Amino acid sequence: MDAIIRKIPKIDLHCHLAGAVRATTVMSLAARNGVTLPTTDPDAFYRFVDFYDFLSRLEIIGKCIVTRDDFARVAYEAMEDGYRQGNLRYAEFFFSPDYHYPHGVRYTTMVDGLIDGLRAAQAELGVVGRLIPAINRELGPDAAMAMVREVVANPRAEVIGIGMDCAECKGPPELFRDAYALARASGLRCTAHACEDNQTLQQAPPRNVMTCLDVLGCDRIDHGYNLLADPELVCRCRERGVAFTVCPQTCVPERLEQRWMSLKGMARAGLSMVPCTDDPAMFATDIGTAYVTMARVLSLDVHAVADLSLKTIDATWLSDTEKDAMRDDFRRQIRSLTGSCDD
Repeated sequence: MDAIIRKIPKIDLHCHLAGAVRATTVMSLAARNGVTLPTTDPDAFYRFVDFYDFLSRLEIIGKCIVTRDDFARVAYEAMEDGYRQGNLRYAEFFFSPDYHYPHGVRYTTMVDGLIDGLRAAQAELGVVGRLIPAINRELGPDAAMAMVREVVANPRAEVIGIGMDCAECKGPPELFRDAYALARASGLRCTAHACEDNQTLQQAPPRNVMTCLDVLGCDRIDHGYNLLADPELVCRCRERGVAFTVCPQTCVPERLEQRWMSLKGMARAGLSMVPCTDDPAMFATDIGTAYVTMARVLSLDVHAVADLSLKTIDATWLSDTEKDAMRDDFRRQIRSLTGSCDD
């Protein structure tokens, strides 16, 4: 069953490119770009003790990715890993310009390098990728506005929206109203991390989801687990069809059981969930493992997983025509695996 689930075609709408860099690639880029690492052992580099140690590793990775070719390599390898390990067919990747700005890297260098990698992967593997620049909420609204202005001033077809990540308690969503308004006015779609369960309910309350929807204009939410504490808001999100990009395998180990309990609660509440990888290299996971874990946690059979894969297409930021073509492709692949495919 696990082998079939891994072969089902998939999308990933919540994957941070900095967290998808192979440890061996970090070692290689660090050596080339003169970055001192806390360890040169690839097996040890991604061992972190808590959420803030995890964030510190992301900052180190940001120092290592400098040239256009570096960014292209990172994007290509993320696509390749998803394709090889779980039949990834489409991804919308987060990247964080503020990890690279302090090291003298221009936005155009980042985005054009990433696009080089995405296009190479599409040509060689048939996997399609798009990009979502992410606001570092810990830096405040001025930095967010500056980043969005840079994105708007340098449009690329592959850049389709903006997101927001890092420690939720250090940057409540209402602070970023103006940055999101500029993004929306420029035709970009919007998402944001909210109600993530690596912090207490007081630090990541359900109202953050409401703010993301009503004030920031988000049409999907990344994580969202603490939403369950507000039944009225749960009902509203269910009726509105808000998609939550959930990450069943990427969490510090002592909180994994809590994450899985949240996924069960979200499923019982009828919320729309998209299984994703978040930071696959950092947590030794992949899109195939995310779906296998989701199936185990929610007691899904192969046909239910296939149906979930098809439904996740609705949450993408593709055009309706592109979504229809992807559904047809997914159905063909699913029929070859299972002999049937529900509409």
